[in-house]
Amino acid sequence: MDKNLKQKIYVAGHRGMAGSAIVRGLKERGYQNIITRSRSELDLTNQAAVANFFATEKPDQVYVAAAKVGGIYANSTFPAEFIYQNLIIEANVIHQAFVSGVKKLLFLGSSCIYPKLAEQPMSEEALLSSRLEETNEPYAVSKIAGLKLCESYSRQYGKEYGVDYRSIMPTNLYGPGDNYHPLNSHVIPALIRRVHEAKVNGDLNVTIWGTGTPRREFMYVNDMAGASIFVMELEKDIYEKYTTTTRNFLNVGYGSDVTIKELVDIIVKVIGYQGGIVFDGSKPDGAPRKFMNSQRLFGLGWKPNTDLEEGIKNAYSDFVVNIDQKESK
Repeated sequence: MDKNLKQKIYVAGHRGMAGSAIVRGLKERGYQNIITRSRSELDLTNQAAVANFFATEKPDQVYVAAAKVGGIYANSTFPAEFIYQNLIIEANVIHQAFVSGVKKLLFLGSSCIYPKLAEQPMSEEALLSSRLEETNEPYAVSKIAGLKLCESYSRQYGKEYGVDYRSIMPTNLYGPGDNYHPLNSHVIPALIRRVHEAKVNGDLNVTIWGTGTPRREFMYVNDMAGASIFVMELEKDIYEKYTTTTRNFLNVGYGSDVTIKELVDIIVKVIGYQGGIVFDGSKPDGAPRKFMNSQRLFGLGWKPNTDLEEGIKNAYSDFVVNIDQKESK
């Protein structure tokens, strides 16, 4: 395993949920030279600024966790921003990493890269096998481009320059640092906020879109960070046994899924809400199931540590301290 704890590691997107978890994970494992830049310090959509950063800092490893992210509302309302900003960030960071001599890089994708009607559980082979989900297609295309950039740089420059750029495709993430915006958040933070506010306001019921029957897989963000570092530390020959030159990435999932109703029940229990839950079946459910096949990663010896209820307790504590209390002031 590649565990030189003094090597210089750049984490792009360190203030986001995923990036901040990777920074925490690296520090917990003893890595001593982690460099970060806020958006005000380094605009990753600015090609010249990114080139100057890499030429000056010359990191040994890079984790690409920087991205413009959001829920269905944001993806539907701002498709141009989602595809442009993510494409330009990926292109700038990955290319300038190569130009500056970075040999090891990990790109974080998303489970939305898979087709809308992909066979469940979704394996790495499902990529580009049929049409994407229309509501987040621009974002998905940008993430596919990012993993293909890594794959292509490794294919073209691997033997001559030792380039080893890898990608992981995490399932739905949640945890500290999540986005709890009322209109622009994913399912767990949206539900945490809605149920919490219902409890505070004394609402008799909370209405949830859909029937509650779709199944979804969720992973605590610290587990994803652990998987990221695990994959980055793998010896190249071992990583290549579990990937191919045209499928140069690994799924990162929890290994089981729950219905939305089961998820809501856990959140209600954690928050202590005493009111009723009403599912509005007139609203869309989305895909009946989205579940990752992570058997390749599990076969390498990695497994998640945090069960859903424990993770939601941690996420709710983070919400109360960092969101609710600040908004109440």
